[in-house]
Amino acid sequence: MRVAVVGAGVAGLTAAWELARRGHEVVVLDGADRIGGKLLTGDVGDVQLDLGAESVLARRPEAVGLIEAVGLTDRVQNPVTTSAGVWTRGEVRPLPPTVLGVPADLDALAASGIVEDVLPQAVPVPSHDVSVGEFVTARAGREVLQRLVEPLLGGVYAGHADAISLRAAAPQVLALGDDPVGAAVAARSAASGTPVAPVFAGIVGGVGTLPQVLAERSGAEVRTGTTVRLVERSGEGWRLMAGPVGAVEEVLADAVVVATPAPATSRLLAEVAPDAAFALAGIDYASVALVTLVLQEQVELPGSGFLVPPVDGRFVKAATFSSNKWAWVADSGRTVLRASVGRAGESVALQTGDVDMVERVLADLTQALGPLPAPADTHVQRWGGALPQYEVGHLDRVATVRASVSGVRGLEVCGAAYDGVGIAAVVAGAQAAVSRLLDELGD
Repeated sequence: MRVAVVGAGVAGLTAAWELARRGHEVVVLDGADRIGGKLLTGDVGDVQLDLGAESVLARRPEAVGLIEAVGLTDRVQNPVTTSAGVWTRGEVRPLPPTVLGVPADLDALAASGIVEDVLPQAVPVPSHDVSVGEFVTARAGREVLQRLVEPLLGGVYAGHADAISLRAAAPQVLALGDDPVGAAVAARSAASGTPVAPVFAGIVGGVGTLPQVLAERSGAEVRTGTTVRLVERSGEGWRLMAGPVGAVEEVLADAVVVATPAPATSRLLAEVAPDAAFALAGIDYASVALVTLVLQEQVELPGSGFLVPPVDGRFVKAATFSSNKWAWVADSGRTVLRASVGRAGESVALQTGDVDMVERVLADLTQALGPLPAPADTHVQRWGGALPQYEVGHLDRVATVRASVSGVRGLEVCGAAYDGVGIAAVVAGAQAAVSRLLDELGD
């Protein structure tokens, strides 16, 4: 069977890998000039670094399993430290144990000085979807939301807690029930003394090296610079029109997996699965920028980085100290910091030019950490429309998409727009899409 995969990000390449290893012929089509989507490495200050996502969730098996399956087991590395802080109330304060910001150790929280008032109370869990902000505020108080939950949630979605769906984006908070603070504290107490498995994992040389290995070892045909402009049925199979304007070519396939962001997927499915297209058109995206700074000198920095509550009004929303976090980065002898800028609906910050953006990031970092040496090199990576916003009702939208697509033989979708924005969730979604497709086609 010949399958066309639209999109060469981690979702599309995972789908291609899964199809190819089952013996199917695969062609991957992507309009960009490179593969990888939001995964990318580059040289900054003569050090190869991730310019996009730099880790995968190790507590889920899918991403680490895929990394091992393509032969990169010896390059998997866990962080040296995950001790993070929160820059708030004038200083970087230690982040106490939490469940996505819901306090799990009230003594540690009090000692941190991050939150002055915790208002834990039991409120029945609603039967319908609500925002993370509404749920947490009613059961822990607004300050817990603003100074703990909001920065942690923003680090994943670059969104706003008052808009983000509890059921889609924070099921671990929902699982805490009527009294989330009490449940989080009790769970931590019960787990005391239990060995803690690493939460995250990276790849020596960067997670951004994974796409090329996936593509090469799948054996799939991969065409970049090949924008797919039309997806339609052709007899028992599919016909795609793809390529640059003036050189569009026909691609025939027995099945199609669309692994592009929601706006592009919506356009491609408008005729073949209109209900899915309409639901996907309702998913908004946030744009962000990552600023990488490489310092020639080795500088002592606290832990793995810090988060910034939006309520504090800073330019940066988070900082990661990559040379503290990853041994392979530390081995370069340089100090490497990454700062993220931008949240959903905050386009003004991202309109700042590269030089000014670096200066503003340095100003914030200096205020948070004290004087820093002048960087030997810097890099600004802009990710336009990078992160889908799982707003209230997201699960219903996804259910509509899946129901619509399931009625079209030989069609599947996957990507960050559906079941999670992290690499592990995206890999799991691609694997599930391939399984559904092959089950449907009896292959």
